[in-house]
Formats: sequence, structure tokens, C-alpha cells
Amino acid sequence: MSSDQLNRTVLYDEHRALGARLVDFGGWEMPLHYGSQLDEHHRVRNDAGMFDVSHMLVIDFSGVGAGRFLQTLLANDIARLKASGKALYSCLLNNDGGVLDDLIVYRFADEFFQMVVNAGTAQKDVSWISRQRDMIDAQVRIQPRRDLAIIAVQGPSAKARFWEARPSTRALTEPLEPFRAARVEADGHEITVASTGYTGEDGFEVMIPVEHAASLWRDLLAHAVAPCGLGARDTLRLEAGMNLYGQDMDESVTPFEAGLRWTVDLRTPRAFIGRDALAARPQRAQLVGLLLLDKGVLRSHQTVRTPHGDGIVTSGTFSPTLARSIALARVPIGVQPGHAVEVQIRDKWLAAKVVKYPFVRRGRPLIDLAV
Repeated sequence: MSSDQLNRTVLYDEHRALGARLVDFGGWEMPLHYGSQLDEHHRVRNDAGMFDVSHMLVIDFSGVGAGRFLQTLLANDIARLKASGKALYSCLLNNDGGVLDDLIVYRFADEFFQMVVNAGTAQKDVSWISRQRDMIDAQVRIQPRRDLAIIAVQGPSAKARFWEARPSTRALTEPLEPFRAARVEADGHEITVASTGYTGEDGFEVMIPVEHAASLWRDLLAHAVAPCGLGARDTLRLEAGMNLYGQDMDESVTPFEAGLRWTVDLRTPRAFIGRDALAARPQRAQLVGLLLLDKGVLRSHQTVRTPHGDGIVTSGTFSPTLARSIALARVPIGVQPGHAVEVQIRDKWLAAKVVKYPFVRRGRPLIDLAV
């Protein structure tokens, strides 16, 4: 696909002005980095960085039956969202129990919810969700919100820098606990500030009308928040042990095989799409962490040889925080943390060990790096 056919976010001109290297990411022309992916990674781990994630899609759900519909649509239980602004991570499953997408849903009122879905699956998600709505409760209103941009501000100094850029928001957003959001007025317009992220660091994800996004981006830049691209976002999320749709999960695997059993509500008798299939479908594999012991770099699609059979690396990278190569891998049931395995890198089998992820959280290594 040529660059003139790619989608562009409202911040495209800002990225160009900052000298970003732009790449095709799921049909969107997005910044990979602004000069040094490594520097951007460390800025988020040690200070504050920001990401344009406006390619992701916000979807509004409203109407009397909105909550009941989401109870049927999602594998996780939105009844847990008792308070306004509470957020929940969930999988969207197909009828066979495969993962259509992973997402976050926010409850703002009994009859109003917002969902944020991945960019590459957004069109498919809206079509699927609309079809289910038509069968379950046609009165529920579904509104994709391409009028909203999303800027993620992440790092140990991220919240303080955001409040410097938008001081009027501090009183309502400072009390936010993790996985909570608030809708606040800022400079005459409403924004949603969520205490969520994809880096394993503190910070906010800010949903803002597209016409005000560039102003917030520039103000954050003026308050020493570093622009960061998809390259650093990927190494940060992998260190934090967070799945990437299309690599660590897709429609061919269940949440159980993607390390997401904790997101599936089986405690209650609630019927949801895919539940019966999950009960009937045996789990064939599991997701584990890998630490490479030999020199090299773990990458997706590499074969993993274990005493219980072969698996595959789903996501792999060189970890800037650990200065070692790490990966998520789907391997046979029975493989445990501490087990020795081998990974095929080109024509060599290199030594690795199975570890429990996440690898890094809040800038701290969580795994034993000893060989």
C-alpha cells in the first residue's frame, strides 16, 4: 500500500515536523521513532514520553440495554464496573471461542459505556458488534468515534507533566486509581483521562476531540514530554508482558492459550459469546515468557524446542531495560518457569529459559537474569 493510500491521524503533521520515521502499521501511516527508539524507550521508563494512538478506535454504547448487551458480548464481566469511570480489560470472542480482539471498556453511566479497540481490527470489530447488537438488542446505540484522538502519556513523571500542560484537570484526575477514568473540562472542551496504558509505567491515556489534539501534543512537548513511536511502544509493552493482537493472539487461539484466562468470567453462570465453545475446546498450548541465554535476538515465528514438544515465539525483542533478549512464546502444556528450552535462530539452536512474565514493571526487573 502506498503512503498516499494510508490512513493518517490528526497528528500526522506534528510527526512530520518532528522528523519521525513513518511506517505502515495496519493501514495507518504512523511514527516508528523520532530518531532513537532506544532513547524513547528509556525516556518512558525513567521520565515521560507520549504516543499518538489515535489510530485506535473509541466506540460509544448507549441506551437502556447497553449494559446487558455488553454482558453478552464480552468474555469479562462488566457487572464488576460498579462506579462511574471504572475500566475493564476484556477479550471479544467469536462463536468458536477465538479472540477477535482485546479491548478496554469504560462505564460512565448505567446506560453509557465507551470501548477502545485496536486499529487493525476496528472495522471488523464494528461490523461484528453491530451484527450481534441487531440479534440481541436492536435498541442499543453504537457510535464509532473518529472525532476523538487518543494521546498516551506514560512514565514516572507523566502525570505531573500532563497536569503542568493542563492544570485545570488536576483536581479531578489526581485521585484516579489504576483502571479508572474521568471526563473533565479542559480549556473549554471535554476530554476523557484514563489511568491506563500499554507500557507498564504510570500515566494517562487521553481521549480528546481531534480539533484540540495538536494543541495538547505541543503543550506536552513544551513540558518535556518526549514524543515516542511504535518501536518503543512495542519494546515497552513486551517488557510489561502485554499481548499484541495479531502476534500473541488472534481468532485461531482462545484466551486460555494467550495467557488471558484471568480476563474470562467463568465464576458466574452468565452466558456470553464463545463461552460454550471454550468449555468444549481443549486448551492445546499456553503462553510463557522466555529469556535468551545465548547471544542473539528472539523474534516472532521462531521455533521453540521444549521437552514437551515444539512451540513458537509470538513476540520477541531485545529488552533495553534488561539488556537481554526476551519473548512471549506459545508452548505445549507442561512447560514451566525454570525449564530449559532452545530457540531456532537462523540455523542455530540457542539456549533459553522459561520465565514468568511480566519482565519489567515500573522500571524494575521482575525476573532473575542469572544464567
